[in-house]
Amino acid sequence: MPVAAVARRLGVAPSTLRTWDRRYGLGPSRHTGGRHRRYGSSDVVRLELMQRALLRGASTAEAARYALANLPKAISETAPPAAELFAGPPDGEVVLGADRDQAPDFEGALGPPRFARQLSTAALAMDVRAVQHLLAEAIGSLGVLEAWEGVVRPVVTALGAADERAEVRYLLTECVFGAMVRATPVLSDARNQRPVLLCSVPEERDTLAVYVLAAALAERHIVTQLFGVPLPADVLAVAVRRSAPSAVVLWAQRGNANPRLFTRISRGRQRGRLFACGPAWHAEQLPPKVELLGDVRAAADRVEYVLLGGTE
Repeated sequence: MPVAAVARRLGVAPSTLRTWDRRYGLGPSRHTGGRHRRYGSSDVVRLELMQRALLRGASTAEAARYALANLPKAISETAPPAAELFAGPPDGEVVLGADRDQAPDFEGALGPPRFARQLSTAALAMDVRAVQHLLAEAIGSLGVLEAWEGVVRPVVTALGAADERAEVRYLLTECVFGAMVRATPVLSDARNQRPVLLCSVPEERDTLAVYVLAAALAERHIVTQLFGVPLPADVLAVAVRRSAPSAVVLWAQRGNANPRLFTRISRGRQRGRLFACGPAWHAEQLPPKVELLGDVRAAADRVEYVLLGGTE
């Protein structure tokens, strides 16, 4: 199999395979009549062993050693010296955390850096089941906000910086949406009587943060009314008027952060608190009764404090 075919099979970039070959000796062992090299079945098995180790949380160097150690002796004899196996991470890979090559074993304690490493590897491999499992485990063990800040957002940001990984970004984003929805149960013991309405501004394309905020508030037993799809201004105004929420949070990452939205929704009998959240808002442009919040954690903390009191 040529490099491109093996890369498609494993869900990695061809440049990554070339780097694994150069740095760890995990390259093709067969030659055609010309100068082209081809991966044989044993070469592909070796790479699959390496990828399996990466999905379990190994560093690239550890995964390479694992793959080489579990091959027949005739193959492993071509491996580079052990010292070379601890070189830096391959070019073109998503590197998250300064300790990528410092993990002592595959079964070490799972913290945000290791979760992030596993998640990025599973996403690059287009392994939807592994991505879903890791997201559920990270949220379950770390909590929504810790998982978002320490695991999910760094991986989404890193993958978003690579134009050639569009399919990986879409897969990961859809899985994160699903994980956050599953982390937002129907509350039978909500601490607030009226819901907190969460919505993105019109034309906003990056709506993931409102799902994270809904899950974070649900974790604090605060019920929300989430509109995952950005609503037109007139529809949003009607929704606010009819649901009479205790607070309204409008998220703006890159969308149409028009301060007049708040004027529109505050007409009539709206008495709830109004919050602008996200980097597209500017404090000097907001109406006096609208409070500007920072990131998702700041929004969760402030909404809880305003609605229920406690430590700010």
